[in-house]
Amino acid sequence: MMVDPTLAEMGKNLNEAMKILEDGRKASDPDADRRQFSRSSIPGPLQGDGQDVASILQLVQNLMHEDEGEDKPSHRRMQNVGEQGHMALLGHSLAAYISVLDRERLRKLITRIASDTTLWLCRLFRYESGSAYYHEDDREGLLKVCRLVINTRYEDYSTEGYTVLNSRQPVIYQSATCRPGLGQHLCSQLGLPLSSLCTVPCNTMFGSQHQMDIALLDKLIREDVETGKLPLLLIANAGTPGAGHTDKLGRLKELCEQYGMWLHIEGVNLATLALGEVSSPVTAATRSDSMTLTLGPWLGLPAVPAVTLYRHEDPALSLAAGLTSSQPVEKLRALPLWLSLQYLGHDGIVEKIRHAVELSQQLLEKLKTLASIKTSVEDELNSPVVVFRFSQETSAESSGGSVEGYFAGEREVLDSLNRWLCERLAQLVPASGVDIVELEDEGTCVRFTPLMTAAALGTQRCDVDLLVERLTELVPVLNCTLRLRLDFREEVYRHSALSYIEDLSWPGLGAVRYEPRIEELNDSKRQLEVEKINSELLVKLGDLDADLIFSTGLEFGPEKDCIFIGMATEDLDVAELVDTIAALGRDIEENGRLLENMTEVVRKGIQEAELQLQKDNQDKLMEEGVLRQIPLVGSVLNWFSPFQSTVKGRTFNLAAGSLDSTEPIYSMKAQTGGLASPETPTSSAKRLPGQRLFRREGAGGSDSHSETSSVGQAEDLSRERFPQPTTPNPPSPVPDEAVSVAPENPETPQVPAEPEPTQENGESLDDWERSRTKGRNQDFRMESSLSL
Repeated sequence: MMVDPTLAEMGKNLNEAMKILEDGRKASDPDADRRQFSRSSIPGPLQGDGQDVASILQLVQNLMHEDEGEDKPSHRRMQNVGEQGHMALLGHSLAAYISVLDRERLRKLITRIASDTTLWLCRLFRYESGSAYYHEDDREGLLKVCRLVINTRYEDYSTEGYTVLNSRQPVIYQSATCRPGLGQHLCSQLGLPLSSLCTVPCNTMFGSQHQMDIALLDKLIREDVETGKLPLLLIANAGTPGAGHTDKLGRLKELCEQYGMWLHIEGVNLATLALGEVSSPVTAATRSDSMTLTLGPWLGLPAVPAVTLYRHEDPALSLAAGLTSSQPVEKLRALPLWLSLQYLGHDGIVEKIRHAVELSQQLLEKLKTLASIKTSVEDELNSPVVVFRFSQETSAESSGGSVEGYFAGEREVLDSLNRWLCERLAQLVPASGVDIVELEDEGTCVRFTPLMTAAALGTQRCDVDLLVERLTELVPVLNCTLRLRLDFREEVYRHSALSYIEDLSWPGLGAVRYEPRIEELNDSKRQLEVEKINSELLVKLGDLDADLIFSTGLEFGPEKDCIFIGMATEDLDVAELVDTIAALGRDIEENGRLLENMTEVVRKGIQEAELQLQKDNQDKLMEEGVLRQIPLVGSVLNWFSPFQSTVKGRTFNLAAGSLDSTEPIYSMKAQTGGLASPETPTSSAKRLPGQRLFRREGAGGSDSHSETSSVGQAEDLSRERFPQPTTPNPPSPVPDEAVSVAPENPETPQVPAEPEPTQENGESLDDWERSRTKGRNQDFRMESSLSL
């Protein structure tokens, strides 16, 4: 068997390239690639000699893994590129190689590729006598179809252009559940005004609320015909982008035939046409005039084009609309799909689609057993899309049929909780591929669409089981949080220092702000004080041994300087939680106020102490007389007639902010030999290992010391550590020890009398004077001790 050397080399290079790109970073030196990337990421001039293939591929690999060293979510979805994916990538390389063949050989090859692919797709999806248009943008096929219909309905359009549209304005009809922006894109590309787009509402009384209202559509078409407009095209859904519901395609086809309109269908449910058993609503899609298939997500094929199948008998009009091309290279778009379909085969394609549908049915059966989960599925037997949401049990029992349920704003709260639920499920089970969908009637829901994700993510039945298991664990948390939100709000209202923040978009217990009791501050200073206290309070709450999560809320949330509490569990003691927040906030406020007042008290005390010392020095001078101030005469006079000073030292009491005499302190030291330091009371109770704060007694069942329960000792300790607002702790007494100041004479300080030197002790006058000076310098000192 002869093999083209170029094709063999191409296949070999592709395998080596995929191996390099999929291997990730080198295990021997993880930082080598990062260093190389840091040098390569800076654009510079091209190298004169160029680079080899291995170096270029290594650069591409570095660019692909650029963000792996940073903190990124661990549940990133990476497509599983298997052998069929390699075939699709090989198709792009082959298309570039085939385009350089001679014209005759190229024409034969692309004709064979296009005809084979079109035939396989028409047979696979039961679309007889159809043609195919391959396009990268999944909206491009519908755009070309619109141009085909305009050329068909307006005979002079090819020569007169848009002026012929003035006679009868064309109208394009679409469902309200179509992809957002689809109709606007068509009008923009076709040069039509937005008045040419008519959006048909969905059912409100009978049938699915995600299906087009056919009776209203008929009425709208009649009104347009009566006003001289031309009904041109109708866009229907076989699987709406949101809930995956299918319009009544059979009835819509009859309506289009009645008014001479073109029927175009798109949606994920078209994939089920490849199965042996197909529901009747989807089977009617085979009678449509055109439909768009997105085979890439359905089969897990990367970089393969979307396909629009259509029926039309005039090749010239198809060429004018751009559905066919005279350029051979344009027809090579089908090559990646041609290779992938041959690699998978008919059975492989059907198996992938069937596997995705079975995953949906498996999840739907398990969701029926969960009480607080409501599903929105059109056909429980064949629907490939499962949409579900959390709905609190008591909401269904509310009277009056109100949408908001048993408390105001329940719809918004449920939306935030369902958004949190979807994010948690996507993080815990990344292979499930669940995402968030916003529906008009149901609100925020979780969507499971294995037809769009299973082939790429490799979703298996065990992943669905894990998804249900994680969902079962999260539902009680959602129920408790929703129920305790009201209790949390009522408890916050009981505290005058706390403000309840109504943020319905927060998926948690709620938000609270501590308001300091400072009325004399202006608005700007008060705002700074509130921000400071709540910031410190958030740090202290985060350091507590609790299972709750405290944060500043959503990144772009409207509320600032607040403390947001996360999801709650059944045994949460809301009253203790709120009391602790209030007590901690009050402690922070009082400590901050004490520090601010202490500065002023110390400053005033120092000024008063200086005045007292000056007065004492003056009194001392008057008592000693002038002669004792003369250095030599004073020494002789003191030797013959010692003088006992009556001036006492002063101590500065920080707690009282007053100056007191030091005589009681020195007398106490003389009796006891020193002042004993006060004992710090310590609590004899100890928190047991594994216990948490804010747990109700008995909520943990028989295991009173388990990690998920808090009883007795832990609750008493928490109240001992954080006092309740009803019995605030008095400020700790400040010891009487403070700053003591001895009197000072700026000229000749004097000390109490000492024994006169005698000749018996053999001490000279100079030695005695030096000893007196040394003792005097030791006596004049400042003693300070602060205890708050």
